Amino acid sequence: MESTPETEAPAGSQSLLRGLQLIEILSNFPNGCPLAKLSELSGLNKSTTHRLLQGLESAGYVTRAPSPGSYRLTTKFVAVGQKTLSSLNIIHIAAPHLEALNLDIGETVNFSTREDDHAIMIYKLEPTVGMIRTRTYIGQHLPLFCSAMGKLYLAYDKQANFEHYWQHHCQSIAKLTANTIVDHQPMLEELRSICDNGYALDREENELGVSCVAAPVFDIQSRVPYAVSVSLSTARFQQIGLDNLLVPLRTAARRISAELGAPA
Repeated sequence: MESTPETEAPAGSQSLLRGLQLIEILSNFPNGCPLAKLSELSGLNKSTTHRLLQGLESAGYVTRAPSPGSYRLTTKFVAVGQKTLSSLNIIHIAAPHLEALNLDIGETVNFSTREDDHAIMIYKLEPTVGMIRTRTYIGQHLPLFCSAMGKLYLAYDKQANFEHYWQHHCQSIAKLTANTIVDHQPMLEELRSICDNGYALDREENELGVSCVAAPVFDIQSRVPYAVSVSLSTARFQQIGLDNLLVPLRTAARRISAELGAPA
């Protein structure tokens, strides 16, 4: 009888990859995921899933959730993630400038990079004056079409790459609010405006009541590998004014760019 992946005992890299698959699935269930659901989502049988979970549990990466028969990730991943982020030189380079920006304006400061078709939050500072706490978190994947930082990456990318992104994601580009741009031509016009002005706006396109302004961070080759943004309530945004936010925001982005060797 020919063996299949389900009848073979997990071993070596196969077992590792299956365990990582379970970890990725569990990351979407902060309150825990039942064993049966994990088995269904991973395509593994229950006994294999349970055996892998036991290994992850013994290593301290997974624990039992309050709901019977459910599992969740432990805070050990937070420590590992923080160590990974700390090892990135960009965090050490950018942090002082982001902290100065945060103290200057008193609002949420975000720092991201692009990975494939998402922006990934790699650093965040909570407001020191503003009352609103945004829902974003370090490690979060942000859509490109409806976030200020995401639109920056699209604007400064090659036209062909934007067209590929738009065609590839046309089914998932949908209105999150009444302000979300979901049509091709208006988005092209938005991206041209971003390049002309050197900043991007999220006008409650991702979340009602929250606005965001972002500036690009350039590297030595004049690419945009990172973006810095300020998020705040729309009422506070209108009170402070765009110009008053842009000056310190651009200063922070320019200083980080300079440390990356970007042309003056």
